[in-house]
Amino acid sequence: MFEWIFSPEAWLTLITLTALEIVLGIDNIIFIAILVNKLPQHQRDRARIFGLSLAMFSRIALLASLFWIMKLTEPLFSLLNIEISGRDLILILGGAFLLYKSATEIYEQTQPHHENQDSKPSKGFMTTLVQIAILDIVFSLDSVITAVGMAQDLEIMIIAIIIAVGVMLFASKAIAQFVDTHPSIKTLALAFLFMVGIVLILSGFDIEVPKAYVYFAMGFSLAVELLNIYIRKNSKLSS
Repeated sequence: MFEWIFSPEAWLTLITLTALEIVLGIDNIIFIAILVNKLPQHQRDRARIFGLSLAMFSRIALLASLFWIMKLTEPLFSLLNIEISGRDLILILGGAFLLYKSATEIYEQTQPHHENQDSKPSKGFMTTLVQIAILDIVFSLDSVITAVGMAQDLEIMIIAIIIAVGVMLFASKAIAQFVDTHPSIKTLALAFLFMVGIVLILSGFDIEVPKAYVYFAMGFSLAVELLNIYIRKNSKLSS
């Protein structure tokens, strides 16, 4: 069962898969950070931990039901001469939900006095967890399909997911605080999520957008915005 422990190739697979799981989990961290920042201060850490724990368990549950995942690729119906499978349907609905959530959040950002939202009733703790759980399933599909394609041993895949979620738990609070402190970063993060929603819907219709392009666009935009924040900070100090 644990023969892979003595295999250098298995360890390389574990390291590579863990790194990929962390990269694929970035959009999940951003989504959770934005949602939990709408909760009262005393509930945020708990919601963040619950949210990432849900992500971990949903991925492990999907891995444990590999036969069901493989059946998700079987066509259910055709739409505009495109065969839609169960996986495609989940990606389309998940992408649509992500588009809706990011668009409504961006709209709230553009409204006057949106910075005073702490005075408004916040979303309930359970409502926030339900929203996180819905997107966890969608993001988990991408993650699990990548894991299945890279590794043969279920133990390696599960360990990679647990390590990746542990790293995300460690980094998520700092990311959430940074996003909350800088409104422009929050808007940029919402724009990222909107783009991810479009990519998910396109994937559901078998139109593949290379993820390298998506992550490069995200990374470049983030680097530019961080540079702007640094310039604004220096301008305030000099004045």
